[in-house]
Amino acid sequence: MKKTLIVVDMQKDFVDGSLGTAEAVAILENVKNKIKEYRENGDEIIFTRDTHGENYLETNEGKHLPVVHCVEDTPGWELYEGIYSEGADIINKPCFGYTGWGDYQLEEVELIGLCTDICVISNALIIKALFPEIKVSVDSSCCAGVTPAKHEAALETMRSCQVEVY
Repeated sequence: MKKTLIVVDMQKDFVDGSLGTAEAVAILENVKNKIKEYRENGDEIIFTRDTHGENYLETNEGKHLPVVHCVEDTPGWELYEGIYSEGADIINKPCFGYTGWGDYQLEEVELIGLCTDICVISNALIIKALFPEIKVSVDSSCCAGVTPAKHEAALETMRSCQVEVY
């Protein structure tokens, strides 16, 4: 069975940039180790990248989260140093969840990354809705939320939706 690791938005702005947190910095080694494990096993790895334009503050998201971040082709938009795995796909997504997962042949999926309570949960639930019979899991030690409390709330919500959380 093909296993796919989806690394959600491990970008400079979310780690130690405009929306960075100590919790995001703290998971870096766990994330790097998980990517290494998948690479060594020959499994598929896909990275998502939150991608906004210069007009971000004029968008619906920007009106609700008025912090400029992940503007395409800026340093904060780039994947955090040492995260990318050569040959892996990178998906630029303009909002929380990527709606094109149905174009992939997913058989078993594990998600890690940032932020648990926004983009990780959005992608996990989209994948679970599109592929209700596959195993979808989240490694909580490789995720961080906007706050620790929101991280925990998102993990509990995912458990309720039959996403395996460990």
